[in-house]
Amino acid sequence: MSLSTRVRRLPGDGGRAAPDDARPDEAAEPTAAPADEHDAGTAGRRSLPAAVLTALAGLLVVLVLTAPHDYSRLTPAAFVRLPLEALLVVAVLLALPPRPRRLVAVLVGVALGLLGILKLLDLGFSASWSRAFNLALDWTLFGPAFGYLTESYGRPAAIGIAVALALLAIALPVLLALAMLRLTRLVVRHHTGTTRAVATLVVVWVACAAFGVQVAPGVPVADTSATTLANGHAFQIRQSADDRESFSAALDADPFRDTPGDQLLTALRGKDVVFAFVESYGRDAVEDPEFAPQVGALLDTGTRELGAAGFTARSGFLTSPTIGGGSWLAHATLLSGLWIDNQQRHSTLLTTDRMTLGDAFRRSGWQTVGVMPAVTKAWPEGAFYGYERFYDANKLAYRGPKFSFGTMPDQYTLASWRRLEQARPAGPPVMTELSLVSSHSPWTPVPPLVDWAHIDAGGAVFKGTAGDGKGDERRGLARIRADYRESVEYTLGALISYVKTYGDDDLVLVILGDHQPAPVVTGDNPSHDVPITIVARDRAVMDRISGWDWQDGLKPGPQAPVWRMDAFRDRFLTAFGP
Repeated sequence: MSLSTRVRRLPGDGGRAAPDDARPDEAAEPTAAPADEHDAGTAGRRSLPAAVLTALAGLLVVLVLTAPHDYSRLTPAAFVRLPLEALLVVAVLLALPPRPRRLVAVLVGVALGLLGILKLLDLGFSASWSRAFNLALDWTLFGPAFGYLTESYGRPAAIGIAVALALLAIALPVLLALAMLRLTRLVVRHHTGTTRAVATLVVVWVACAAFGVQVAPGVPVADTSATTLANGHAFQIRQSADDRESFSAALDADPFRDTPGDQLLTALRGKDVVFAFVESYGRDAVEDPEFAPQVGALLDTGTRELGAAGFTARSGFLTSPTIGGGSWLAHATLLSGLWIDNQQRHSTLLTTDRMTLGDAFRRSGWQTVGVMPAVTKAWPEGAFYGYERFYDANKLAYRGPKFSFGTMPDQYTLASWRRLEQARPAGPPVMTELSLVSSHSPWTPVPPLVDWAHIDAGGAVFKGTAGDGKGDERRGLARIRADYRESVEYTLGALISYVKTYGDDDLVLVILGDHQPAPVVTGDNPSHDVPITIVARDRAVMDRISGWDWQDGLKPGPQAPVWRMDAFRDRFLTAFGP
């Protein structure tokens, strides 16, 4: 083999020889001048698609690295940043020999794809639940999410969305691996220029970091968000293991575990006690200037009307463990007296013999009932909560028009619960947990309240009512917020009307929200507080909670006391004990 076949000269590089194992994409080949203008045009047309692909590859990598993972920070300015991770990766690639370089490029691309998936999950969770996705605990939530999509938009749409997301999860790592390979060939081909550019950008990054340069408030030019995000999620995994141990200790600490039934709830003997959870009824409903005038007017009117019927109401706030969704976490927190703020705690709780409020009432001689119109499948949790009778969507047997996520209007749920329970022979008092879901996202129009006497089994009276549950899926933010307010007014109005129509001296009604609505309604960084109200005609019942300093009426004011939701069980059992 001659020397000329072993060494190729690189043009424009002072005659430096390229090694014989160099790939064509890593050392520039001499380019022959085109024979004529036609050949030059052909070469230009061929290079244009390649340039476009390279530009798209670079854009994809930049988008993944700079995209925020918090929905509230999703603005154009968030993408105008200089990621330190990108500079470090390019520096490493330039320093590696060809084969390891290609392997590292592929691994970096796959890692970027996984980072992109993680950011999309975080964006979804921050928009819906105002928090990041938990890598250790939140995988089990995909089942309920699919159920929510099915109930809200139909099974075909839910399947289509699930398939699209699965394909995206596969495509992102593959596309980013290919993008990194293409960009690697580019930076190696322009080794000297790339080295100088990286060195210059490192100096710029250090200067921006030192002086705190920002594109917009809270958006620094010197960016390390990808590393911060990865570290944060790694910490979540470690934290979940620690949380398991601390929760086990909390489970063992129960001051009412061994209290005999005859020493529980003595001040409520003979009363029918109802805990009515109102979906997405949060503090913003009574304080946000966009909602408070209408919701507040409804509650003030309800207070006067119930007062005329002899009922008294007192209200405060509870801090919910969740926001935007996860109603079951709030239910478990209130009923168990434990802070249930993640799925791991909830699953663990269901395996224990923790005394819930339902257990306390049953131990004390009450019959216990659960009413869950959104439950359409087997619900073994009912046994844990101590319910002797349980009414799900099938038993409530609604056959009227569908109203968005809710399987039935809340007024029908209330009427059916009364009909089914009153049909039973007279017996011990009843404790009921009611889950009212007409104010569940995505907040489409609700029906008007109808005469209670006209509500029959099946709900035929709701056919032809306004909206029939078919809202405009292209609603703007203002319409969504208005629909949220109207749905909360609907459920609260139904409860007030129920008490006026059927309430008696033995009724004790606890009305509370499960959590605040999603940030699309509340805006960024809302509180986790929800209103809670106790309504009763018997003054002796209300006297028992006089030490709570709750405010008079159905609407808690800004200065109303705020407790954590897990504190309610013990305070309630203490107030109504001997």
